[in-house]
Amino acid sequence: MKRILMAAAMALLVSHGYAQNNAKKVLFVILDGIPADVLDTVATPNIDKIITEGGFAVASMGGEVGGYSETPTISAVGYNSLLTGVWANKHNVWDNDIESPNYNYWTIFRILKEADPTKKTAIFSTWLDNRTKLVGANLPETGDFTFDYYFDGMELDSLNFPHGEDRIYIHNVDEAVSKEAARYISKVGPDLSWMYLEYSDDMGHSYGNSPEMIDGVQKADVQIGRVWDAIQYRVKNYKEDWLIIITTDHGREDDGFGHGGQSDRERKIWIVTNAEETNTHFEQVPEMVDILPSMAYHLGLNIPKKIAMELDGTPFIGPVHASNLSAELKNGEISMTWKVLSQDQTGRVWVSTTNDFQTGGLDNYWLVGEVNLADEKKTFSLKGTQSEVFKVVLETPSGYLNYWILK
Repeated sequence: MKRILMAAAMALLVSHGYAQNNAKKVLFVILDGIPADVLDTVATPNIDKIITEGGFAVASMGGEVGGYSETPTISAVGYNSLLTGVWANKHNVWDNDIESPNYNYWTIFRILKEADPTKKTAIFSTWLDNRTKLVGANLPETGDFTFDYYFDGMELDSLNFPHGEDRIYIHNVDEAVSKEAARYISKVGPDLSWMYLEYSDDMGHSYGNSPEMIDGVQKADVQIGRVWDAIQYRVKNYKEDWLIIITTDHGREDDGFGHGGQSDRERKIWIVTNAEETNTHFEQVPEMVDILPSMAYHLGLNIPKKIAMELDGTPFIGPVHASNLSAELKNGEISMTWKVLSQDQTGRVWVSTTNDFQTGGLDNYWLVGEVNLADEKKTFSLKGTQSEVFKVVLETPSGYLNYWILK
């Protein structure tokens, strides 16, 4: 069981301390369509090495069931929820067609480049649309963001990767992608990289819960081993401080074939990381949108306030003071609740009756007042204010939580 390795990880903290505070680097990996219960039972020695240094958490993908943020458990939707740190009601990717992404919600790549244009970015992917459509490379809508290095599009190459119904060509593309990721990370050490591998999802769609799915997971573990070795090389030879986060984009239906709905197994994902300073939020049920602010914390990014107030995620690395904000409107009052994660702290509540950020503008917030986070609730009167939307934000010493109330 993956959770058993958490105890070993704590022992390592005592024995060798925290990583040196040198150049901060991040690699995040998406292994497509691997349910949490499958990963937790299949032998994955390379992933287990990473868990031993950091941790493993069962996590969630899909937003609030029945709420405004409910998000389909579909591949591209999950990728973009990770990339932007917000749910589909904001980033506007609802399926794999990726018709009209809302680029006003910046990806982690754009946040990094806007903060420091000298930082180097890379993508290694078995799906071209990850770079061209989701991240929106070279588009004016994304400020003409450009990757410093990319290795993708080979799934379209039927000459070097002959296509067949057994989908083995996708495994071969994954092999090429992971080998190039390992080579480039070893040689260059980009500041922020994304590796995406597809084959495990293909095995689910073709065979459901099956030996083929298990084999797909084990093949992915070998590929993880390559990039983990590359990171270890950089740490040893360049004294860099690397964070790796590995996750999946969705679970699967009970038979293992499909996904897209809101069943427990479709929503249940997992997060693996080498991070030694995971916080109490990681011990609960972190979400896909929590990965962006966690990476930002490691990279030391100061996310612009207008973007930070829109993020749906809570970092599972570093200090955290509250999570799970919710709000409802009743009889002219807004009632808020949240879960406190750190005692003896205060926060502030902000409210806006506009949603101009979604179209590229700025929202006007008024300060409701200060709260003791330990109270875990706050009720305030709207004093007759009418609106189609109330955007409620709880500001804490470690960041912002937000919740929308829509008519």
